[in-house]
Amino acid sequence: MSTTEEPTTTYEQAREELADVVRQLEAGGLTLEESLTLWERGEELARLCQHWLDRARERLAAAAPDDAAES
Repeated sequence: MSTTEEPTTTYEQAREELADVVRQLEAGGLTLEESLTLWERGEELARLCQHWLDRARERLAAAAPDDAAES
């Protein structure tokens, strides 16, 4: 994902899918290839969630620049 491109998946969607990936991995019974594919998807979803959290932090900082300077 480039820095100018916004993802089409929302934070909530990514978080829910990530929770599902974790549940599947914890349940076990997967082949090595299936586990690796899920792990890679989980890493991608974690980066996506972090992107949305970073954007939210930036927006909060921009909305209250005086409060950030006083802290």
